[in-house]
Amino acid sequence: MGHYNIHFSPTGGTKKVADIICSALDGEFNEIDLCSNIEQTSFSQDDICLVSVPSYGGRVPGAAIRMLKNITGNGAKAVLNCVYGNRAWEDTLTELQDTLEELGFRCVAALATVAEHSIFRQFATGRPDEKDRAELIEMAGKIQVRLNGDFTGPLVLEGSHGTYKEFGGSPLKPFGNESCSGCGLCAKKCPVAAIDATNPKATDSEKCISCMRCISICPKGARGVDPALLAAISERISPHLGGRKDNHLFL
Repeated sequence: MGHYNIHFSPTGGTKKVADIICSALDGEFNEIDLCSNIEQTSFSQDDICLVSVPSYGGRVPGAAIRMLKNITGNGAKAVLNCVYGNRAWEDTLTELQDTLEELGFRCVAALATVAEHSIFRQFATGRPDEKDRAELIEMAGKIQVRLNGDFTGPLVLEGSHGTYKEFGGSPLKPFGNESCSGCGLCAKKCPVAAIDATNPKATDSEKCISCMRCISICPKGARGVDPALLAAISERISPHLGGRKDNHLFL
């Protein structure tokens, strides 16, 4: 039996949640990073996988789905984890369930969990925090009971299956400023190859998914987005992202 922590976490928030959950489940979890190109991988029905993705506009990031399609489940048990930035997850969990079941996984449990927003850092700042950690550990205990049992499914999640809300992407596209040294780290780590290593100050806006990974990893702090546009969008969406949103467990 193998245990796998599979995640798409460009800025680290989703991975942080996933790591807490894995730490409270039985077994040693091997990490599979969907932000990197992964080889064709097959699991067995005895394997257990925690699959974690962020919610981008209420959807699973397309880049994560493309990487997941390199995996064959063969009946492996999957725990779904959708991480949202204090707004809503909408069709993210149902899209993830549909994708994993098509790949041959048995979905046995699901979570919708909160992490600091990857763009608007003033929302859910510092989460997952210690209160979240305690909640996630408690939830993991309930998930472990399900994993140890003879659950045959199906896992029933409310929401749209097969047809999902439209998400047109974000207009916030990072770019390099005069502090950019041209080291190329952002180009190397971009999950969708939207940055040219020969000219890392520029970003291919058609490829960019606004995941903000390049900003979070730049050693010079030399990448950012249009501050006026950032402020305008922040003001518009702030009524929807305020307060403390909850973590949820679905069994």
